[in-house]
Amino acid sequence: LTAFVAFLAGAAVVGAAFGAYALGDRRDRVDATASKDDPDRPSDTVDALDIRRILDKAQPSVVSITTGSANSIFGGAGSGVVISDDGLIVTNAHVVATSGGKISVRFNDGTEVPATLVGGFTDKDIALLQVDRTGLVPATLGSSADLRVGDDVVAIGNALALQGDPSVTRGIVSAKDRSIDDGTISLDHLIQTDAAINPGNSGGPLVDAAGEVVGINTAIIQGAQNVGFSLAIDQVRSLFDDIQAGKGDLKADGAVLGVATLTIDASLSDATREQYGVTATSGALVTTVDPDSAAADAGIVVGDAIVELDGSPITSNEALTAAMRERSKGDRVTVTIERDGRRRSFDVTLGPR
Repeated sequence: LTAFVAFLAGAAVVGAAFGAYALGDRRDRVDATASKDDPDRPSDTVDALDIRRILDKAQPSVVSITTGSANSIFGGAGSGVVISDDGLIVTNAHVVATSGGKISVRFNDGTEVPATLVGGFTDKDIALLQVDRTGLVPATLGSSADLRVGDDVVAIGNALALQGDPSVTRGIVSAKDRSIDDGTISLDHLIQTDAAINPGNSGGPLVDAAGEVVGINTAIIQGAQNVGFSLAIDQVRSLFDDIQAGKGDLKADGAVLGVATLTIDASLSDATREQYGVTATSGALVTTVDPDSAAADAGIVVGDAIVELDGSPITSNEALTAAMRERSKGDRVTVTIERDGRRRSFDVTLGPR
């Protein structure tokens, strides 16, 4: 892929009016009851994909996820998949990485409960959540290795954070083993599909004709049509034990400063520099501050350029993120900023995710 802008589909969703659209009915689908292992299975059968049967099996395991407090600028929406009857849920790391420690899960029956972060891998975009609930219906995990280009798939999730039941779209496997890189995260072993995936779908399942989860929906290509990507379930499943063992970089006791930032370098536009009054030549420019965060409590404001953390230089947004991942909630750190050409330092007690 060249000259594209990829963005993760579970970014914060704000209230808006969305036009409804109808999915065209695809005909001449492969018989959903035909064995995937049969190389001679017919490709021209007229049996329609049984969406209702797929949903009856898969939908009870799909959850909607919301994050952040009511006043939080980092509030967002995503989806998840129940993988154990005692409340273990898989989702994307980017859905919960900046949750401020406040995560809520809504089940298929309409009930809503708080969830806690177990852990995750941000470079793999996978995280696990835990809810205090038993008797849940775990999803049946299929095999992404058995998928073939052209196989029918269905995407289920909290698209656009619309109220009510999860959105359901259908399509085919457009390609396998895709890789994408947006400059900050690189993902591989992806399933490409033309099933519609929208903001809020992140963390939800891509299921096959048998109703088994074959992928975790994660990204779309901005400006493209009918191009979405899901993490292959075979790679995702192999990370579960490591996450539960605490090996991921996204941890339950991870710290959060409570700011959104941009890298200050030569690529920062003159308009942005003027808008925020930037005088620093490098660092992480604070563009938003969560009013409920440690940063707000300490006095850090929009337009500050974070240039040091505990005396170590912060030269970019990525450097600040990496430094925060090395801290835990409750840690006390010294944040040095540049404001109006002058440096100031703040002692900050970091909050939870």
